[in-house]
Amino acid sequence: MENICTNKIARHEYYILDTYECGIVLSGTEIKSIRQSKVNIKDSFATIKNSEVFIHNLHISPYEKGNIFNKDPLRTRKLLLHKNEILKIQIELKKKGLTLIPLRMYFKGSLVKLELGIAQGKKLYDKRQDIAKKETQVRLNKLLKQNTR
Repeated sequence: MENICTNKIARHEYYILDTYECGIVLSGTEIKSIRQSKVNIKDSFATIKNSEVFIHNLHISPYEKGNIFNKDPLRTRKLLLHKNEILKIQIELKKKGLTLIPLRMYFKGSLVKLELGIAQGKKLYDKRQDIAKKETQVRLNKLLKQNTR
């Protein structure tokens, strides 16, 4: 699986409770832009309407050679999930404070897949604790490398 882009801020800002792999409905020029890695999923989020999942604010830059076939870069796109997965996500999202955010976009064979995560927002002190844990882990790794030499 070849990564196209990842949402690095998502794991810092949210607790990821569950993840789902889904397809995405795209046009031809959007695929060409994705192959050039001209995608930004940083500010995007997903919603469920009429038992269908849609992603909003997913920015796919217009293809340079696409002329009239280019679509709006920020248009709402439909995500492809099984009906039972959508029902399961709907039940989860009814809980207070949960949202549906994209974590990464990647190629699986010739298909573009999106990894969605059910997320709960972190408090400021939780973010500080995560940063402290990462710093101590880096220090421990440096000490272990020095001791093995």
